Amino acid sequence: MKFDRVFIERELIDSSRVSTILEKLSYRDAYQVDSYEEVFQARKKPYLDKRESLNLFLAKKKGALVKEAPDAYGVEGDPHYYFFHTLNCIYECQYCYLQGYFDSPDIVVFLNFEEIAKEIDQIAQREISNGKTPWFHAGEFGDSLALSNFIGEWPYYIDLFRKLPQARLELRTKSANVRPLLEIEAPSNVVVSFSMSDPRSIKEFDFKTPSFDARFSAIKRLVERGYQIGIHLDPMIMSSNLSENYSPLLECLRKTVPQSMLSYISLGMLRFSKDSFKEFSINYPESEMLDDVFVSGEDGKIRYGVLDSSLWHKRGDTGPSLAEQMIIKGCRWRPSDRSKGSRVAGKNEIHRRLQIDE
Repeated sequence: MKFDRVFIERELIDSSRVSTILEKLSYRDAYQVDSYEEVFQARKKPYLDKRESLNLFLAKKKGALVKEAPDAYGVEGDPHYYFFHTLNCIYECQYCYLQGYFDSPDIVVFLNFEEIAKEIDQIAQREISNGKTPWFHAGEFGDSLALSNFIGEWPYYIDLFRKLPQARLELRTKSANVRPLLEIEAPSNVVVSFSMSDPRSIKEFDFKTPSFDARFSAIKRLVERGYQIGIHLDPMIMSSNLSENYSPLLECLRKTVPQSMLSYISLGMLRFSKDSFKEFSINYPESEMLDDVFVSGEDGKIRYGVLDSSLWHKRGDTGPSLAEQMIIKGCRWRPSDRSKGSRVAGKNEIHRRLQIDE
């Protein structure tokens, strides 16, 4: 991995973890700073500057080390938290929300594993004592595995979760860099979840990420090692050939991941925060995603804004339909195309293929 400059907090300068990381990196210069926050985001650095110059910060996370996750973050009914291990990502997905979240694309790695683990343990013990199964997620602000070959954090955190069998650790990733996990015996309460798109979308929108085949190869090796797998079909991007595009993914999933090893599957349509959509529009003005109509919802998120008559009729068991709610917010209406190869036919086919035979 090559970086332009490395900034090291003075408090960590004699850390063996820092020494180990620097030995594995290629970089132009290294500097000492009192706090990474003095430099990171001190001035706005355009997101796409990461293509030419990417800096690395080695730091200690201060303040809240673990935060409660927003609603609908994971498996329904369980408490969900995410913890900070990195900020930003080496990949470049056109739709990435990080381009509107931070004022710099530079990478921050937090090396105070012990303090982060202590906070995880305290929260887990509290939730477990209340009869809950708490989940702790890594990968909220940066891919959980993309840099793990030189950070080396997962043996430490996975060892913690061996002592917390009633808790769950989820590593969210698009990376094929799974060797550090293959060297560890897989606990049953660790889930490695992959964000997957159809092969065409990965080529078109997921720049610098492992290919479709590379991700499934990584999944296969993890399954053979005994890891539970999660699949995020997120974001799903509108296409006139949705069913055809997703067929290879669904077929690979059935062949690669036994039902007993599949922790869960989640689906999510393309969406943006207002800031991320603004940056996306600036950074990728020629993106075909901009050919679609987007509207801002009540929650501040920007989503597809053209409806069709296939939209779900109910919003839970009561209340107006989703279509009615979205029309109020300014969405346009069109009759649904249910012909072979249409978006509706594709959506229905995906649901059919994901059904589990009782």
